[in-house]
Amino acid sequence: MAYTAAGWTDFSVGILGAAATLVGLLFVAVSINLTQILAMEGLPARAGQTLLFLATALFAALFVLIPGQRHWALSAELLVLAVVTGGAHLQITARSGRPGRGAIGLWLLNRVLPATGITACLIVAAATLLTRSGGGLYWMAPTSALGILFGITNAWVLLVEILR
Repeated sequence: MAYTAAGWTDFSVGILGAAATLVGLLFVAVSINLTQILAMEGLPARAGQTLLFLATALFAALFVLIPGQRHWALSAELLVLAVVTGGAHLQITARSGRPGRGAIGLWLLNRVLPATGITACLIVAAATLLTRSGGGLYWMAPTSALGILFGITNAWVLLVEILR
């Protein structure tokens, strides 16, 4: 079950639907508060990172739903997704600037750890699926859960918290 996509269709359909819905919410949140988001340092980067969190869960689920593909093909797709989204996270983080002295902990907690955790889980999913040992597609659960959790958290900030 861990090394074949056939048993993961229901899970992937659920994740795909949730992630797609949250991407829509994110676009609404950004469009409603665009002026405030653009005016506050770091918020445009946070919006981009939020989109990446949700897109990672969405595309990973989409790849699992491709019928009849071999485990090595799915592994390659997940690895490419991890490299692309992980690289995009690095670029967004680098462009958004370094935090001040007192904000380094918050910066690590909000920016670096979520992106690193999601990317690492996705890489482990791809590697263990390819080698057929170590969990395989069971690593999709933390990848998706973290992507959706941080996507929801950031969408809340972009929709509600910036107005306080």
